[in-house]
Amino acid sequence: MKWKILGIIFVLALGLVVSGCTQEETTTSPVEKTEITIYTGGTGGVYFPLGSKYAELLTKYGTVVSAEAVTSGASVANAKAIENGNAQAVIIQNDVAYYAYNGLYMFEDGSIKKLKGVASLYPETVQIVVRADSDIKTFQDLKGKKVSIGAVGSGCAVGAEQVFKAAGVWDSIDKVYMTMSESSQALRLGQIDALVYVSGAPAAAVTQIATQTPVRLIPVSEEILNKLKDEGYIFYVKQVVPKGTYNGLTEDVPTIAVKAMLAVSEDLPDDVVYEMTKILYEHLDELRTVHQKAQAITLDTALDGMSIPLHPGAIKYYEEKGLTIPSELKG
Repeated sequence: MKWKILGIIFVLALGLVVSGCTQEETTTSPVEKTEITIYTGGTGGVYFPLGSKYAELLTKYGTVVSAEAVTSGASVANAKAIENGNAQAVIIQNDVAYYAYNGLYMFEDGSIKKLKGVASLYPETVQIVVRADSDIKTFQDLKGKKVSIGAVGSGCAVGAEQVFKAAGVWDSIDKVYMTMSESSQALRLGQIDALVYVSGAPAAAVTQIATQTPVRLIPVSEEILNKLKDEGYIFYVKQVVPKGTYNGLTEDVPTIAVKAMLAVSEDLPDDVVYEMTKILYEHLDELRTVHQKAQAITLDTALDGMSIPLHPGAIKYYEEKGLTIPSELKG
């Protein structure tokens, strides 16, 4: 009897050991997340608050990705950050993304083929801002005037050149190259007559100007839009800035826009970009709390204005959602 009891105890003990070993072998360690840096833009624009919230969402909901957003020099600097590896994701204008991928304009020294698309986000409005008490009403009135067209080599400066040439006044204006913060201060002080800003409207930087100094916007006609398209600038679309968008804006103003887009490095794994795309669209309600331009971000418009090939991870998500991917975006 004694040996029988000892035998039962031995069997039970052996079972516990085996069970413990099995448990240890089947326990999996947490998946290590891929940490990415998102380049956004200046604190006065839309890119920074939107990108910061998106990074927060990726870290909160991601199983294979976490993110940090940083301020930057916006579109041109962001494309170059993808090239040198300082950023793995960026918010960028679709026209600048096209120039970067194809080695045009400010990227003539070399194309950035590592840049891959994820999603079109919202319209970036071409805003030609003057003081409300100015006698400048049209492009023709800008002849001989000091106009800040953006920082040297910026996407804003390139866009300003295209638009002002289409309007026939590029050679007639006194061009000044300034950052947005410099431009806003100069406009308030009367040191320049107008400034060009390409950003979602309302833009915080313009709102700040208008708080102290009411502003107006110069209309951009459909004729100018058609000229731009005839010259191959297919990125531009019609846009209207509603009255009341800024202090001093008493009428709706027709203008044009490009599109802001989310892009990544092709070096990111497919599962990471898949999850980034999924989180973007599944948590839009939270993203929309930081800026009203996020209201324009929808799955239905995800490919509108997409100017470079998509990352395979984004393609996988869109195909799961039933979107048809144009062949040129699968390159």
